[in-house]
Amino acid sequence: MNIASGWKKPTAGMALLAAAALTASCSSGNAATGNAGAPDATTSATPQAPTITISPAEGNAKVSPDKKIVVTASGGTLDEISVQGKDDDDEITGTFNADKTRWVSKGTLKPSTGYTVTAKSGVTTATSAFTTIKPERPLQVADVTPNAKGETLGVGAPIIVTFNQPVTQKANVERALKVEAEKPVKGAWRWINDTVVIYRTATYWPAHQKITFTADIEGVKAGKGTYGVKDYTADLKIGAKVISKVNTRTHMMYVYKDNKRVQTMRISAGKGDTREYTTTSGVHLTMERGNPVRMISPGRKKGDPGYYDVMINHAVRISNSGEYVHAKDNVWAQGRANVSHGCVNARPDQAKWFHDTMQRGDVVDITGTSRKLEWNNGWGFWQMPFSEWKKGSAL
Repeated sequence: MNIASGWKKPTAGMALLAAAALTASCSSGNAATGNAGAPDATTSATPQAPTITISPAEGNAKVSPDKKIVVTASGGTLDEISVQGKDDDDEITGTFNADKTRWVSKGTLKPSTGYTVTAKSGVTTATSAFTTIKPERPLQVADVTPNAKGETLGVGAPIIVTFNQPVTQKANVERALKVEAEKPVKGAWRWINDTVVIYRTATYWPAHQKITFTADIEGVKAGKGTYGVKDYTADLKIGAKVISKVNTRTHMMYVYKDNKRVQTMRISAGKGDTREYTTTSGVHLTMERGNPVRMISPGRKKGDPGYYDVMINHAVRISNSGEYVHAKDNVWAQGRANVSHGCVNARPDQAKWFHDTMQRGDVVDITGTSRKLEWNNGWGFWQMPFSEWKKGSAL
């Protein structure tokens, strides 16, 4: 039998079919027994829980009140953040980034206060309890002037803020000072020294409105070891627009209320034979009043030439160099000559009217003398151009 005659050389196609069959038989199990074979094994890893990091860390007892709380999540997003202080009103808010993996607190923290941060991300919850430091020098607002209870102010009134501690990081504190008016007008702060800062508008306040001054200084760093410990709010009221025009050459004073003349007064001003006895020209503000006010000649002792010590009725202070608008029964000079020691005096009944109706911060604009009012003489702040005034801002 010719076995060789039945053999054929395999073609390329036959070789591929044989390979395919071999491959199929390797993966299909035992077809003869009907066993389809065990399915492929699949390994599925358990998802890893998100990780939360909180700063300040748990147990930190020396946290600066101006430090931000930062919460971050790795492997997930932040679902919920709460920061609670020891009091119900100590809750701190904050903002998330775009993908909610980071949260940063707003504002400042209270000094000497414990806080607890709770953060959630998926199945993960993390907490951190910490305490802010106690300031070596607690900063507070000691005084705001003018701001007497129920007081109505004039359109030129400044806001004079005095702190109980020196402020060396003035920009931090100034950012925390806010003035909100019903009829807003441009204004700026000017630091007079380390404890006093003054707010002045570029133009007079619009009349008949309310103003709110706020010092959100709690937790604000004002210097080494100095932090604000208490916020402050004052509600101020601006009354009528009262402007008095005094001309020392014509010896006349005209009072205008809301742009209408309401009083015409014959006056006598400083006699001008010395600088001391020369009334200052410029924009003055009414600062305080008294009835009577004791006036003593500056720099002179009893028995010296020009010495005086007298009680003057219905006096309204307009500078710190001893100038007042006050009553004087010397009608022979009023409207005719300047004979005073520097004050503006008027007929007693008219001076009483002025005394009784004045608002602190009313404008008294004096012209006609050779002596100019200094910007820091009393409330002579309008003597400084606003462009120069705002250079005293720390911002």
